[in-house]
Amino acid sequence: MQAVILAGGRGTRLRPLTERLPKCLVPIAGRPFLEYQIDLLRACGIRDIVLCVGHLGGQVVDRLGNGARFGVRLDYSWDGDRLLGTAGALKNAAALLEPEFFVTYGDSYLALDYRAVLDYFRRSDRLGLMVVCREGGGRLPGNVAVRGGLVSSYDKETPAPGMTHVNFGVTLLRRRALALIPHGAPYTEDQFYSDLIGRGQLLAYETERSFYEVGSWQGLAQFERLISVSPLLQAGA
Repeated sequence: MQAVILAGGRGTRLRPLTERLPKCLVPIAGRPFLEYQIDLLRACGIRDIVLCVGHLGGQVVDRLGNGARFGVRLDYSWDGDRLLGTAGALKNAAALLEPEFFVTYGDSYLALDYRAVLDYFRRSDRLGLMVVCREGGGRLPGNVAVRGGLVSSYDKETPAPGMTHVNFGVTLLRRRALALIPHGAPYTEDQFYSDLIGRGQLLAYETERSFYEVGSWQGLAQFERLISVSPLLQAGA
């Protein structure tokens, strides 16, 4: 199994902490967040990871190298001088990607059975799958509508009636889906997902697992609390 981590963001909500440090390397209990994320993916059977980096990305490479000391293989795809958006970053990394791959973010942490998600995906010929939770486990407002096992609408900025689920920051894609993304032009994940949804090509996979993010001060504090009560996470197991 392979995963792409989109880690090129500037982390503006965590300034001034991220003015000289990439968001994915924000330290928590003495370890950069990205190391916890890599440990999670490895424990779930994902040992091939592509990091899409940009802002202060050299620090990520210097810290993680080729991933050997974490028991994974790390490859890097650079955003370049012109920012192409999250979907554009995926398109830019296409040469490194397998026919099927997970996508997550450099500030997201979702422990679930990734093999089960992949098995479910392979029973369909759809181009993509979004992991969702009903009403975000009570913590987050709905931004996804699900109908007949498919994502029927998604809008993280303006939730609408019928959006009873939340995008939990993990998707699974077939590489051929990247053909929908224009080459060399800025293209966001929202545009990409809307295209998949309009074609009836985005499956919904519901989970009840807890989702964590460190892109905000509140999220960072919640993940720190998780680490404080999880000795295995502290040890990097």
